Amino acid sequence: MKPRILIIEDEEKFARFVEMELTYEGYEVSKAHHGRMGLEMAESGDYDLVLLDVMLPGLSGMEVLRRLRRTSSVPVIMLTARDSVMDKVSGLDSGADDYITKPFAIEELLARIRNVLRKAGLHSDTRVLKAQDVTLDPGSRQVAVGGVPVELTKREFDLLQYLLENKGIVLSRENILEKVWGYDFEGETNAVDVYIRFLRSKIDEAFDLKLISTVRGVGYVIRDEK
Repeated sequence: MKPRILIIEDEEKFARFVEMELTYEGYEVSKAHHGRMGLEMAESGDYDLVLLDVMLPGLSGMEVLRRLRRTSSVPVIMLTARDSVMDKVSGLDSGADDYITKPFAIEELLARIRNVLRKAGLHSDTRVLKAQDVTLDPGSRQVAVGGVPVELTKREFDLLQYLLENKGIVLSRENILEKVWGYDFEGETNAVDVYIRFLRSKIDEAFDLKLISTVRGVGYVIRDEK
């Protein structure tokens, strides 16, 4: 069962961005843009973790947290633009499990989520993906070829993960763009070709493999045979 995360955040574009990233990582996500609504949803008991903004209309994030802690021990990570020590201390003393300051790298948020869920006994890392001599661990975000670590950027990792998750299936550029870049990506489809070249340089060429195959006029596929 997918871990369920509630985002209580009044900045709708930011909340949507986080929702897309978490959904891509395999979480089930709901959103609330108002303190009172967020509290009602969080109190329902249907969530494994709450991402809670400090500055909210209706009820502040701190007040939502204080009221929530009267009835629930659901893990909470505070999101805020404030980075003073007292703000962090106040949030943690009120019952937050962690605290992250905006702006932040999505990788840091994902790591904090995994850590909090792991402590709560709710996180089980996704199985390691394999093809030929390549292994990819979604939990630790590590890639190796024959046991040798390969350093990838976030986008390169996400692209390789999606190809491995669909091993043996030919994926169109449009499909890859939608799943890896996001449905609202406004660039050109050749972005896929560019990142395929990056992956081939770091994996196929560096380790003398033919991991990623081109299907002319369609897209790309990873097959297990060498």
